[in-house]
Amino acid sequence: WARYGKGARAALERLEGDARARQARMLAAADHLGEHMGEAPVILVFCFNPTHMAITDSDLGRPSVVGGGSVYPAVQNTMLACRAEGVGCTLTTLLCYREAEIRALLDIPPDWYTCAFLPIGYPVLRGHGPISRRPVDKLAFADRWGSPYRGAPSDSGGARGA
Repeated sequence: WARYGKGARAALERLEGDARARQARMLAAADHLGEHMGEAPVILVFCFNPTHMAITDSDLGRPSVVGGGSVYPAVQNTMLACRAEGVGCTLTTLLCYREAEIRALLDIPPDWYTCAFLPIGYPVLRGHGPISRRPVDKLAFADRWGSPYRGAPSDSGGARGA
């Protein structure tokens, strides 16, 4: 976390008002987790074996994101189940920086690799804060990149998708 946190702190300096306050709270929580990760009652370690995956973007000359398509839904479902039970959790991949040590500690077979860590426990403070999302029109487009998305299809016309 210390290595990653430096960039997050630099980004904080460019924010103002409520956005800065929210980011500062997130950094404080991340600092706490970074200092106390070993005290989490449970840390789920999600692993993958690339020979069992359809990594269809491996030849595109860029980092692959498709391979995780079969793993990260399981991570998200676990996180949703935790939240429904009032249990705190967060997804981190930062322990991948120390993968060799994690593999040795957990005796992970040579053809398997780590991809997500989910520390799970009861929240120290007030638990889950409010959720904020960017507006759909900033994340979804119709027909081509940059073309405004106008929401759900109307009854009278063709489908418009993201």
